[in-house]
Amino acid sequence: MSKNRTYNCKDVDMLLASKTIIESLRSNLSELSLVRSNWTEEYVKSTATKIDNTIETYLGLDTKKELRNASANLSAIQTPAIRDLSFLKKQLEVDFAAEKPKLKEMIKNLGFEKNFRKVQNSDQEGLIELLYAFKKGMTEELKTEIVAKGTNPQLIDSIIGYADQMSQANVSQETKKETSKAVTQEARISFNQIYTEIIGVCKIASSFYQYDALKKELFTFGKVLSNMNAPRKVEAINK
Repeated sequence: MSKNRTYNCKDVDMLLASKTIIESLRSNLSELSLVRSNWTEEYVKSTATKIDNTIETYLGLDTKKELRNASANLSAIQTPAIRDLSFLKKQLEVDFAAEKPKLKEMIKNLGFEKNFRKVQNSDQEGLIELLYAFKKGMTEELKTEIVAKGTNPQLIDSIIGYADQMSQANVSQETKKETSKAVTQEARISFNQIYTEIIGVCKIASSFYQYDALKKELFTFGKVLSNMNAPRKVEAINK
């Protein structure tokens, strides 16, 4: 259980127990409304609706789904980009093997010297840097010279195109990370608010019914949780 939660049970159990307690409040409202003026039909209805909406909005919500999709999209670009860069680099090394100074200058200007090792270690930022250096360094004059040696110009164009694709995919991934955190925090705040509200109801109602053990149990959070889980335990024993 996350330390940021104010309760020590599963989210679903907390919400279902809260819903049960609100229904008990509804059933005993004729008595309890006499000692608590804001416990009205409207209060019960609005609280029950809040719990239902929270269950509908957050239970079973996969906050990481969009992040996984964004990461998958990034990987889908990253793999062919690394493959094409490696393939082109090898062609340069073969085609300009007899022109060492020119080859060295090409490797430097196209970003390989500074970033290729990072790329081989799956460094996304390093790959983006390399792609933009490649895009900037690949002048029409240089492209013509490389193509004349036998490299397919479509390979060069593809690598240049990866630069913007990778940058956009990386931004999307980082944005989804922040969105995922925000949604998770939003759910946690909503859960905690409901728990705090229901515990307040329990404290007052259980005090009112302190001499009525059966009704007191209806407003004892731990007891409600235990009663909810009892059928599950019986099923487990019978299996």
